[in-house]
Amino acid sequence: MEIEEIRTYCLEKKAVTEDFPFDLETLVFKVGGKMFLLISLEKQPVNFSAKANPEWSEELREKYPQIEGAFHLNKMHWNSVTCEGLKPDLIFKLIDHSYDLVFKSLTKKMREDINNA
Repeated sequence: MEIEEIRTYCLEKKAVTEDFPFDLETLVFKVGGKMFLLISLEKQPVNFSAKANPEWSEELREKYPQIEGAFHLNKMHWNSVTCEGLKPDLIFKLIDHSYDLVFKSLTKKMREDINNA
């Protein structure tokens, strides 16, 4: 999977913004001002970090060598995902899950505003 496919998928979600808050290499996607995905524009194969609940993270890390605790992030809640060898359906499911976790953490008013936009 290519970076542009991931970028397009993320930007199709409601109220998603993108920016470079850390450096010019790490593209960050946010909903409601909170990060749900970070992707390196330089690393090959394509690699991103996404949020996941701890129980599912444990299962994913046991099953897929391409998924491990995210570098520089809370490894209990963030996974680093190397796309090479993973099916697109799983990659999209990981992105959806991360977005949903962050969206649910927003205030009720923010969620309503996003849903009504």
